[in-house]
Amino acid sequence: MSLVLDPAAQDLLFREARTANTFSDEPVTEEQVQAIYDLVKYGPTAFNSTPLRITLVRSAEARERLVNLMAEGNQAKTAAAPLVAILSADNEFHEELPTLLPHFPQAKDIFFSERPAREQSAVMNAAMQAAYFIVGVRAAGLAAGPMGGLDYAGVQKEFLDDDHTPLMVVNIGKPGPDAWHPRGPRLDIDEVITTV
Repeated sequence: MSLVLDPAAQDLLFREARTANTFSDEPVTEEQVQAIYDLVKYGPTAFNSTPLRITLVRSAEARERLVNLMAEGNQAKTAAAPLVAILSADNEFHEELPTLLPHFPQAKDIFFSERPAREQSAVMNAAMQAAYFIVGVRAAGLAAGPMGGLDYAGVQKEFLDDDHTPLMVVNIGKPGPDAWHPRGPRLDIDEVITTV
């Protein structure tokens, strides 16, 4: 193979990694969350915009509010996961650009002065960061259960604000019994890649 990453790491991050549907009761610590973030913050985004925001749902009261906003098939696993994260895009990310791009402070006004363009960029770049986050969770030896089956408007109202667009909810923890559904098929290279 032409990959530099050793096969064990390839398995951990991709080939053997799965979306968990059940979790053990082993807690996810703040130290683990810090280690995950310290790794994935280096993933590239346009203009180093880093619009992903992560809301950790730890309290029982907040968990109950979130579970009520999840699709029926996602409620039990969200209630039982050791940690749940709401991933959202900060539509006002451009306010941080002068700090993040000290060599190009005018980027804030040149590229992101209009809200529709800013929202589009925020969602696209935060979605990339969400993928890094999932890989980071796997790198920590944990399983991630990303889900889109939720009441997006309800999650925004209960946990965010009008300046944040919810992207997904991710259950995080050590896999529990019967955690995996059968792995679904993947497309072959010739079904995905076109050379022009």
